[in-house]
Amino acid sequence: MLRSFIHLVQSWRALGVMALLFQISLFAPSAHAIPVFARQYNLTCITCHAAFPRLNSFGKQFISDNYRLPGWKDTTADIGDDMLALPKFPPLALRAQAYVTERQGKETNPVTGAGNSANFDFQSPYLIKLLSSAPLSDHITYYFYGIFAEKGDNGTALIEDAWFRHDDLGGSGIGAMLGQFQLSDLMFPRETRLTVQDFMAYRMAGITYDRGIVFDRDVGPLSLSLGAVNGSGISQNFSVNSPGYSRPDKLFDNDLQKTVFGRLGTEFGPVSAGLFGLAGKQKSIATGSAGTVTGTRSTNKYTLGLDASGDNGKLYWFGQVLWNKWDKFLDLNPDKSYNWYGGFAGADYVYNDRWTFSLLYNYNNANDFKNTSTVFEGIDMNTITATASYYFMRNVKGIMEATVDFQKKDNDADFVGHESKEGYLLIGIDAAF
Repeated sequence: MLRSFIHLVQSWRALGVMALLFQISLFAPSAHAIPVFARQYNLTCITCHAAFPRLNSFGKQFISDNYRLPGWKDTTADIGDDMLALPKFPPLALRAQAYVTERQGKETNPVTGAGNSANFDFQSPYLIKLLSSAPLSDHITYYFYGIFAEKGDNGTALIEDAWFRHDDLGGSGIGAMLGQFQLSDLMFPRETRLTVQDFMAYRMAGITYDRGIVFDRDVGPLSLSLGAVNGSGISQNFSVNSPGYSRPDKLFDNDLQKTVFGRLGTEFGPVSAGLFGLAGKQKSIATGSAGTVTGTRSTNKYTLGLDASGDNGKLYWFGQVLWNKWDKFLDLNPDKSYNWYGGFAGADYVYNDRWTFSLLYNYNNANDFKNTSTVFEGIDMNTITATASYYFMRNVKGIMEATVDFQKKDNDADFVGHESKEGYLLIGIDAAF
């Protein structure tokens, strides 16, 4: 593993700067200080945000304090019952996004090559989200958000983040969060990024949304997080029908194994740093259909991550590296293990109350998946994104974003891999209220 990781670092000619970023920020759950909190405590957005949704140091501390200020009970309804803490108003907020995009990427069927192409695209609404959070007791907080529409998928509702958190189990100083969350939030919450472009290595490694539990505790200068999840994401469920006919309950998992993960973080002066690790199971990929059909075998999955971040109140920088090993993953060659690596580096600069500027570099190397004629060849990525955000109000911003793709197009006969460039130009609006 160590030799592979050293080879990973040495092979990143385009990512030399990221060698300085192999350290980790302290753990924080994925949510951000939504307008619910601004209303609850009568505070402006810049109390918690350097520039929405980018959190400042106060916002990070607010999350560490389990999403509350010391006088949080003063904001609850006066019911006359010490065993009941209800918000004075329904703790709800909305977030909405809309974009106009000119892009190079296309929809391509990986088997036939057929698909749709519309370079100029009105992506509105891109996202409509309902958010809610509130303290329920001295130590318990809940948070959730539901998506009414996302990326053109209308007619369905999807719950992503949804959890309860206790910040001091039995007076031990151990915090516990149970529910749906992103494993990658142990490093960098995707929800608080300033770019529309994603932290792609997290998505490709499959360490975003899942169901499970995570424990965390500070031990001296160290921050330790350990957890377990189903390993099957949040979209699957299976009928409990073995006891008999027409039972109403559902299984959220399809096997006995759980994915375990953890992160050890610390700080070196102005730099937050640490190490992430994951071990679990995933289903194999069946032969044929360009790697899009799930097989029946359970295979081992491992992830090792390093990340780092820092800020001075105006300039925020961050970097992530992930090394992935998927044992015996393809049924086409069931004795082979597949290694791939990737990561990202970025910076956000808060110029003033109106303008912020962001850069994000995404790099992924498909490594052992190259020439497999599967969609996993498409792990390869080499892009840089530049974003300018203009704030009409604290909670309403216009976005201008451009991504340049340095990855070469595939010239082979199949329809997987980098079939088209993925650069784009985008303008739009993002609001939370």
